[in-house]
Amino acid sequence: MTTNVTLLGGSGMHGFETFKLLWSRRSGLRLKLLLRPRPATKERFGPYIAEARPGELEVVWGDATEYTDMQAAIRGADYVLDAMALISPTADYYPERSREVNAVGIANVVRAIGEEPDGNARVKLAYTGTVAMTGERQPPIHWGRVGDPLKPSLFDYYAVTKIAGERLVVESDIEHWASLRVTGIMPGEYKGFFDRPDPLAFHMPLGSCLENVTSRDAGIGLANVIDIADDSDFWRGIYNMGGGPGMRARALEFVTAGYGTFGIEDITRVAERNWFAATNFHMQYFVDSYVLDDYLHFWGDTTETWIARVAGSFPPQLKLVRWLARRIPALRRAVERRAYESNRTLLERHRNGTLHWRAHGNSKRLDAFYGGPEAFDAVPGWDEPMPAAPDPEGEPVLLDHGYDESKAVLDADDLRGAADFRGGRCHADAWAGDMFAPLAWTCAFGHEFEARPNTVLKGGHWCPECEPPDWDYKRVAARNPFLRQVVEPFWELLPDAPVTMADLDDIRAADRDDLG
Repeated sequence: MTTNVTLLGGSGMHGFETFKLLWSRRSGLRLKLLLRPRPATKERFGPYIAEARPGELEVVWGDATEYTDMQAAIRGADYVLDAMALISPTADYYPERSREVNAVGIANVVRAIGEEPDGNARVKLAYTGTVAMTGERQPPIHWGRVGDPLKPSLFDYYAVTKIAGERLVVESDIEHWASLRVTGIMPGEYKGFFDRPDPLAFHMPLGSCLENVTSRDAGIGLANVIDIADDSDFWRGIYNMGGGPGMRARALEFVTAGYGTFGIEDITRVAERNWFAATNFHMQYFVDSYVLDDYLHFWGDTTETWIARVAGSFPPQLKLVRWLARRIPALRRAVERRAYESNRTLLERHRNGTLHWRAHGNSKRLDAFYGGPEAFDAVPGWDEPMPAAPDPEGEPVLLDHGYDESKAVLDADDLRGAADFRGGRCHADAWAGDMFAPLAWTCAFGHEFEARPNTVLKGGHWCPECEPPDWDYKRVAARNPFLRQVVEPFWELLPDAPVTMADLDDIRAADRDDLG
């Protein structure tokens, strides 16, 4: 019996790893890809197309935002594996395109499945969300789990669009779906670090708690979805996809280890402390990432094995430089100076660079990422010790979800309590316990909306009208205790004025800037 698998986003890092896994086990599979007809993509997949036997591989050359292309890609599918996304930093420079891909594209997926014969009951969909949906989670709220508030960081329109995409999936009539909220995906070889330089890495505060996943492990996880039985309780679940305890590290240690692969073992030699943002990023240690691994069995790498594999992929000349830099102090200092100047030049000249914001008085960005220009100037140097790193194996401190999570069966009082904790109301006077039947809700600001209890309680979604943009968390959190849990620790760093879509214009198309 042949299983028909449609893979979306196969040209991306996560998608391509998924494709390679599916290709290696293609006996009994019929693979279909939706790919944009770019020369590099045609070159990458050309050998597979040439190798494929009749019926093994079909490529729909098109665009996810065009419904007819999506319909053709999904026609006849048993499984749809979605690794499709326009991610940051590109999403930051082209926000409208980000919404087209990450929200309109997903709307096309849901529609196309629904129009298949018995599609909503028969076709199984794995959607990939992102850890960015939950926004800033530095200590003391660095332990996260599904059901926590969704709070994309200021300016993070990519996360906004992924929230919208997930909501389309979890609110759909599809009976077999899963949402995998993927953490930071680490490339499997050195080439992934040498794409066009971008300041995005410096937007990550050094105190952030990371639980990354390698591209290989993420690919294994998504590919293994096709092994899940139709009657498994895996379906209609929302999951955090992290790499587990072995992939946890504070940002400072992680960045230091990354530079160490190049023979640079002291980060203070290649960057100043205030080049890194103080707040307004994302990432966390996951309390519950093991849940997805129990289903998909994808954990394999640790930070150490991943770094070793990346270092092993270096070309011979780079390996030689690294070897010499570790043994010849003068060469190491020369490498450090070059890295320092390269970082400084990037951050000064690129419109998304932290030093560019300070030099050009970009108060909106400085407010969001530092707490203001004065706070930027007050960031201490490396001579002042960093706060102690939280124990990645320590006892997690969990956020309150507003209902008794120990209960096997919830009732209407639980729904009303959860709504009250969000500053609103649930209009279900009586409830039969169906977590997937839409109910009427009202938020603290009087906005009425429909949502399935699973979307609210298990997914952390709430009022769609209160979601960014605008990013106005102080106003919303003042009336929403659920949200206030992830806003209050950073209250003093948050600007009083909201961030709007118009505020995104300062870095539009910044990837086209001439940095020479």
